[in-house]
Amino acid sequence: MNFAPLPSTFLVHFSGPDKPGLTAALTAALVERAVRILDIGQAVVHENVSLGILLETPAGCDFAALRAVLHHRAHELGLLARFTPVGGDALQHWEHGLHHQQFIVTVLGHAITAEQLARVSQLIAARGMNIERIERLSGQLSPSDPAANACVELLLTGHPSQEADLRADFLAAAQDLSIDIACQRESIFRRNRRLFAFDMDSTLIQGEVIDELAAMAGVGDQVSAITRAAMRGELDFDASFTRRLALLKGLPAERVLALIDRIPLADGAERLIGTLRMLGYKTAILSGGFTFFARALQQRLGIDYVYANELEMADGKVTGQVLPPIINGARKAALLAEIAASEGISLEQVVAVGDGANDIPMLNLAGMGIAYRAKPLVRERADQSISFLGLDGLLYLLGVRDRDLQAHLRTQPAARVTA
Repeated sequence: MNFAPLPSTFLVHFSGPDKPGLTAALTAALVERAVRILDIGQAVVHENVSLGILLETPAGCDFAALRAVLHHRAHELGLLARFTPVGGDALQHWEHGLHHQQFIVTVLGHAITAEQLARVSQLIAARGMNIERIERLSGQLSPSDPAANACVELLLTGHPSQEADLRADFLAAAQDLSIDIACQRESIFRRNRRLFAFDMDSTLIQGEVIDELAAMAGVGDQVSAITRAAMRGELDFDASFTRRLALLKGLPAERVLALIDRIPLADGAERLIGTLRMLGYKTAILSGGFTFFARALQQRLGIDYVYANELEMADGKVTGQVLPPIINGARKAALLAEIAASEGISLEQVVAVGDGANDIPMLNLAGMGIAYRAKPLVRERADQSISFLGLDGLLYLLGVRDRDLQAHLRTQPAARVTA
């Protein structure tokens, strides 16, 4: 009788109801046989476990006996066991894959549907990339509360040459599906960001301060038209800013300051900033808006750094000018670099968030640049684009899970998520 050669490397997959002690019981069966574990992975979905172990048996190992032991142990635990021999080519392919670039894809919305996941996974497969892990970061994927957040995170492997095309695919799909899809390289910097820098107008707050001031002055339509063109990148920021300021000349100072209580924060802004502070991040406002409003936000939210334009006033009225220098796109990027250097923070550890064309330089300089509810030009130029969730959705891009924050609040009742 001829016997096929026994495999020296094989994958054993266990599946069934989850309970404590499964991994301990199964790996204990390997100890006395000097079996090498080359790889291991486990996932639990709705109280059912899937555990895979890639094993290498030593020379002279009685594979049949080992398989019988593992089958018996799995049966005792209520699990099914499946064994798959791994040949030399498959093993080399696995070893080669250890050196592939890894990417994190974050899918965000108020609900995540089968259609959306199918579209995202199809785009990934079309680029020849492989999904290695899927994890839910939010509470539920189909929450009953329409204002709740839903998020899943996918770990991919693939060649870096596919990254730009995959980002473009995701940007188009996100608009079609009314969700946000972020793609970033997995690295030590992704898990160790240390500084968040925000634009203010239409990013941290729901509106443009200069437009509101213009409405008070009775020149709202003129200023809004210039603002929209500037944010789309159609006008030079400094020139457009000077033109808009001139139209505000004569506006009483008390009316200007009354605006502080009239423009609401962006959705999720307090939760985001409060959580970042709790986690030890530094925060900054780098704004082409005005210091009187930015400093009020600094006091309210606990922002560490504020740089904005100083609106000049004389005799209790707006003069129609600002004190130089103007905080434009180039100045924002320079200030971002200065803050990072002063804090000893690598630019790779910096996150910048903005919506307008004047934010592009700092978005491109930061390790992660996020276009938040931004103009099309900015969405195309930024690393990531978030349009459908509030600002607190940015926490998912850091890998923060809802249950982590909830657990922190339960164990430390004195801590606060909001500032």
